[in-house]
Amino acid sequence: MTETESTSQAELPSLYHDSSFWGMTFTQFWGAFNDNLYKQLVLLFCAQQALKAGTEDQQFIALAVFALPFVFFSGLGGWYADRHTKRTIVIACKVAEIVIALLAMAAFFTGQLLPLLVVLGLLSTQSAIFGPAKYGILPEMLRSDDLPQANGVIQMTTFVAIIFGMASAGFVKQAFPDALWKTSYFCIAIAVIGTISSLWVRRTPVAHPGLPFLWSTLGINPETRTLLKQDRRLLSVLLISSVFWFVGGIVQPLVNIFGIKQLHLSESRTSLMAACMGVGISLGCVAAGRVSHKRVNFKLVTVGAWGLVLCLVLMSGIGWWGPGDGLETVTESDASLWEAFIPLNAAEWMSRSVLTLVGFFAGLFIVPLQVELQTRPPKSQKGRMIGTMNLINWVGIVLSAIFFGIFTAAFNALNWPMSHVFLVLALVMLPIALFYHPRDEALSHEAP
Repeated sequence: MTETESTSQAELPSLYHDSSFWGMTFTQFWGAFNDNLYKQLVLLFCAQQALKAGTEDQQFIALAVFALPFVFFSGLGGWYADRHTKRTIVIACKVAEIVIALLAMAAFFTGQLLPLLVVLGLLSTQSAIFGPAKYGILPEMLRSDDLPQANGVIQMTTFVAIIFGMASAGFVKQAFPDALWKTSYFCIAIAVIGTISSLWVRRTPVAHPGLPFLWSTLGINPETRTLLKQDRRLLSVLLISSVFWFVGGIVQPLVNIFGIKQLHLSESRTSLMAACMGVGISLGCVAAGRVSHKRVNFKLVTVGAWGLVLCLVLMSGIGWWGPGDGLETVTESDASLWEAFIPLNAAEWMSRSVLTLVGFFAGLFIVPLQVELQTRPPKSQKGRMIGTMNLINWVGIVLSAIFFGIFTAAFNALNWPMSHVFLVLALVMLPIALFYHPRDEALSHEAP
């Protein structure tokens, strides 16, 4: 790092007094809220339609539609992030979100799954382009030793948005069962607010001016491939992150079908149960940022991995306490709005508690990996590395959609409760808990 760059980092305001940081935080918060509100509405639409018609659950199709654009366009997002100023990309993506919210209104008018899936695909494409700029700009506009806390706050507010987005979906569907298009007014307003807050983000220099476009940019470009071959630690972080999102990609629809089908809960109560993970992740991310204390603390990854293994085993066990695996559910008309907050049985109460812990350990697990992927690559490749991270993570999520479909078909054929899939996921995380123990790395103003 040159003397000028070092001085510029030293002159940056402290994290919590940095309006640019809070502008980025608010921007991604409202974007995450809209993403998860709409995605959860589509997932609940699929799950409920399957129960009403007695057909196979189509959630895995919706998850695949949401995931595939990240596979195809994350590399492109990384190229844009390195070739252009990331602030411009952030603002452009928020404007695109307003347009997509208008299209969502039209899709809800139809009441058909296909238009909803088309809009879901557009929403994920916008997020795929937004991601590398969102995470890549943090090491450019903040002090290096503030990155653990910054990522903790960003991840925490992201999952607070997920809490409200997912929890709101069930109540919105209950409040407007035949007029979901009315929710689009709210989504449009949120997209406008997010666009305004994006204007607070400070402009940062272009990381790699004139970076040429290559077809390999749509995947993993040659420079990034070379970097990953030379830096096995960075490669291992990338792969472990992908495994984490593979597990998370299965847990979300699994909780939906576990709540609706196995515990016989309404959509609003199932959404609240799923939102408990968001509460836990928020707490875990903040804790990870504070405990890290200006270093990449991989001990938190180990603690998080063991916590996930144990909690997923507990979730599998809770399945035996539930009221069975029948198809009858508690309908929205059976409970008032306030009754949705009162657990019906011990299984639901225990599920909420354990899922909160699942989220907490997930937060501990992911923050050090995120910081390592932001700080370890050279400055000229940070955007493309974040794009590669998104690509690899979403390959994991696409695989999770495929495997969720396989698990659903196989477990239905064998008449096994879907809660046993939690045990399968615990076995996936176990090798990480046992064998993945990298050394910590210190961070400072002078970090590259």
